[in-house]
Amino acid sequence: MAWDEWEQLKAQAADRQSTRMQVNQAPAQGSGGGGPDLVVQQDDLGAVGHDAFVLHGDLVKKVDIAGAGMNSDHAGSTHQAAAALSKSNFTMGDELMTTLTVWESQVKAVRQACAHISNHLDFSKKRHADDDAEIAAVVARRNGSAVPVSELGKYFK
Repeated sequence: MAWDEWEQLKAQAADRQSTRMQVNQAPAQGSGGGGPDLVVQQDDLGAVGHDAFVLHGDLVKKVDIAGAGMNSDHAGSTHQAAAALSKSNFTMGDELMTTLTVWESQVKAVRQACAHISNHLDFSKKRHADDDAEIAAVVARRNGSAVPVSELGKYFK
């Protein structure tokens, strides 16, 4: 083996050593680290969950065409119009009733999806906060102070 080849192999080994896991910081620019795979801030979860909750409320209030203009028989104005058209032998009445039925089922599905998103994100936010608190309690010294990163790093070598 030539001396130059030996020097090259040593340099390659040194490069591999510099890409080990770093607990206390992200790798330096250009050292091969691509950044975190998954980063979710609790504020992000809360904001998306809140938006889903607001959208759910807006859907309940603003797109209820079946309940708009409700009469004493609890039929909305669109339902009333469909019934009146059908009674007058217009085929449009049946088509309007079908449109109303499809619209209501789709709105209901979107409302349920928003409710699930909101509920699941609220749950996830709380769960992550609980997990963080549990991890902080486990990774603490007997006196309750945090274990320094330099000490934690010993466990990962």
